[in-house]
Amino acid sequence: MRKEQHPKGWNEKKTNDSWAIFKIMGEFVNGFEKMSAIGPSVSIFGSARTKPDHKYYKLAENVASKIVDAGYGVITGGGPGIMEAGNKGAHLAGGTSVGLNIELPFEQHDNPYIDSDKSLDFDYFFVRKVMFVKYSQGFVVMPGGFGTLDELFEAITLIQTNKIEKFPIILVGTDFWSGLMDWVKSTLLDKFANISEGDLDLIHLVDTAEEVVDILDSFYKDYGLSPNF
Repeated sequence: MRKEQHPKGWNEKKTNDSWAIFKIMGEFVNGFEKMSAIGPSVSIFGSARTKPDHKYYKLAENVASKIVDAGYGVITGGGPGIMEAGNKGAHLAGGTSVGLNIELPFEQHDNPYIDSDKSLDFDYFFVRKVMFVKYSQGFVVMPGGFGTLDELFEAITLIQTNKIEKFPIILVGTDFWSGLMDWVKSTLLDKFANISEGDLDLIHLVDTAEEVVDILDSFYKDYGLSPNF
């Protein structure tokens, strides 16, 4: 027999929220300690639904391999799809492969290509997102869904408002991203002036792994490698 559920009272919620602070603090402490030791790395984002035989899975794997060859580690969300491809490319290239894991509907388990000592588990999305932003020297954004767009626009917003240091944001796949970028330029910028032209300077649209590495190398000829805040 199904037990009848009752909504939590206001005081019960308040008590649970107070105790949750300690769990949140623990995730931050663990994340900071582990991520601060990995060295300069680049995050790769994209859909958890992308299959291994898809062109963007293969491209993400190649991108990760080239990033490692250029001297960076690779950070992903730790799940399947594009994230698995990123970790796989880094792992097979002999580089640092980090997974920031969280249980989601399409991410039921960690992928097997994460370094055993660099797999972190999070219950809170916002703590996980802080780790991506603080310790990434660049965002490589493959085709994805709402989560990918969330990471993309948060990074742009934080750079735009000078809350973090600048780093390259690289959109991979012109057939996927060009429509969005056309709308951003024609509607947000030209028609409504809701952004400044300079806000788009660090967003690059490319199709190859070589272009990704060229952008990273060019940027860090002028900027130092360090955490972003």
